[in-house]
Amino acid sequence: MAPEEVSVPDLPLQQHEELPRSRWRELLTFLVLAFGIWPIVAVGVVGGYGFLVWMYQIITGPPGPPGH
Repeated sequence: MAPEEVSVPDLPLQQHEELPRSRWRELLTFLVLAFGIWPIVAVGVVGGYGFLVWMYQIITGPPGPPGH
């Protein structure tokens, strides 16, 4: 019932083989976030803020001194 033996030189080789695939996945994840998800989130946040200001001004009136 001895655990599987793993020689020390095998470990860096296994990690080195996975490195290019990991970098490709990391690059793909970055590109999806940078050019896909974050622009959509930014537009949603700005649009949501504009909508809240619009609704607030419908209820309370436009900003500025009271009308004469």
